[in-house]
Amino acid sequence: MHDRLIQDTKSPFSLFDTWFKQAEKTESDYPNTMCLSTADARGYPSSRMVLMKDYSNKGITFYTNFESHKGRDILATGRAALCFHWKTQNRQVRFEGAVVTVDNEEADAYFATRPRGSQIGAWASRQSNELPDRETFLKRIEKYEKEFEGKDVTRPPHWSGFRVIPETIEFWQEMPYRLHDRLVFKRSGKNWKHTRLYP
Repeated sequence: MHDRLIQDTKSPFSLFDTWFKQAEKTESDYPNTMCLSTADARGYPSSRMVLMKDYSNKGITFYTNFESHKGRDILATGRAALCFHWKTQNRQVRFEGAVVTVDNEEADAYFATRPRGSQIGAWASRQSNELPDRETFLKRIEKYEKEFEGKDVTRPPHWSGFRVIPETIEFWQEMPYRLHDRLVFKRSGKNWKHTRLYP
């Protein structure tokens, strides 16, 4: 029963790195999928699945249209929560904290790695806004394909990356009889303090 207890460590990012690399070997699809939860200025919450594109001791990074629902929420509040769930490992990791935008150089570098169709889509999609019909969207795609014909697609000014800088990170490991193991880290200055929680 105790062979899957979470290892004590002073670094939550080191533990996350270990768990993520294990998930990469066992999850059949997108181990970097995470649930992103935000709230608008009124406090109304919403959640959706997004893809993590980078992680380090600086935080967790993803990219989006700033004019999307999630983009507007984050720009209004500066906060978000993330949740990874790896079914094959029976594990979950939650992050809560402040959100900052990545710098232009980092955003440009990532945008350049995207497939051209995705780059065009970033220009054509008015993400989360009302769409009269699919044909309208296809015409916008065609418009930007012509605009960038024969040249590199530059990053739209409304499209960039967010980095969640966690203040709290919780690791959850499933155990028999629902006697799960939970280890929570809370930022304390430049360091982290951790404790276990009842399941």
